[in-house]
Amino acid sequence: MKAKVVAGVDILLRKPSAILGSLKVGLITNPTGVTGELVSTIDAFHRHRDMDLVALYSPEHGARGDLQDGICEQHYRDPATDLPVYSLYGEASKPTAVMLGVVEALVLDLQDVGVRFYTYISTLKYALEAAAEQDIPFIVLDRPNPIDGISMEGNIPEPDFTSVVCSYPIPIRYGMTVGELAQFINSGVGANLHVVRMEEWTRDMWFDETGLPWVQPSPNMPSLETATVYPGTCFFEGTNISEGRGTTRPFEYLGAPWIDRAKWAEELNRLELPGVRFRSCSFVPSFSKYKGERCSGVQVHVLNRDVYKPVETALHMISSAYNHWSESFEWHLAKEHEQSYYFDLLAGTDRVRRAISRGVSVNDIVESWQEGLNSFKERRDTHLLHGGR
Repeated sequence: MKAKVVAGVDILLRKPSAILGSLKVGLITNPTGVTGELVSTIDAFHRHRDMDLVALYSPEHGARGDLQDGICEQHYRDPATDLPVYSLYGEASKPTAVMLGVVEALVLDLQDVGVRFYTYISTLKYALEAAAEQDIPFIVLDRPNPIDGISMEGNIPEPDFTSVVCSYPIPIRYGMTVGELAQFINSGVGANLHVVRMEEWTRDMWFDETGLPWVQPSPNMPSLETATVYPGTCFFEGTNISEGRGTTRPFEYLGAPWIDRAKWAEELNRLELPGVRFRSCSFVPSFSKYKGERCSGVQVHVLNRDVYKPVETALHMISSAYNHWSESFEWHLAKEHEQSYYFDLLAGTDRVRRAISRGVSVNDIVESWQEGLNSFKERRDTHLLHGGR
């Protein structure tokens, strides 16, 4: 068993004045911001005699984590601390000068899942920009990349497809901690950034090897198993196939009423994709797509996470479903971008959707990403805090 990792928040709390002095602090966090003793970062800061916490900022799902995906939160006061809580998901993605008010330093403590789609990356980017504009220091409390800090997969998005689920040109799986990602993004922003590094974390670690408690980063990310498949199966959000929301296995159950589950599982297993098998299954979502309807599909079983390629696997799944049930399969339009397909916003390009629709092989699609990945890795390596690889 590897040594227990010490997250950035616990290191900061040893002597916060060494980094923050007597500055009035604004905290960007949610339920994943916890100490090693599972005390909320909000409460730990609020109670600490050497901390002057004056405001809270919440990403998607809320500061206390009670909101489902896509729900915009209004500003309010936190009942436990009576501090103002400003939503950074909805009308204002970037902290405004009014929101920052008397704040003299911004601190971010969020557990990301290591995937470009996750809106916490947008929150990080916009907060860095706000800190630079207001000329206040920005402190990131480092946390692990839960799906390891080595693996990279996916394309580099195109500028025309920038959105809250694709706010920065990085691959889908980028292999950096939140602190390293902050340094990478800040190279183009120029904020006064300080990263409080973790202790005892190494790049090859998965979250269950850190000794840290898993606090679900969002309502539909209940486990590390979910996070493992999410870099690929999130793509199903852009189709009329259920991604398993409303079940106990979101992003692991995939299906629709019109799919032949046995046929789909058989074909996918015939591909012998690395590290994964597919089990035919049925499920009834309690909310989201096909609420209350019986869906037929597959469950993704990851047998070897070190060789499993979630993005490539999911594209094989979508290509297979498109080819077999083209009369029922649909690409969903994005709610916020009515002229765009949501799949394209997730992919950061329309090339992947068009290629699948034309029957281009997934292997060819993936191969086309390699040059961009190589270039990204060179730039990424200059911002790593925990050794290179």
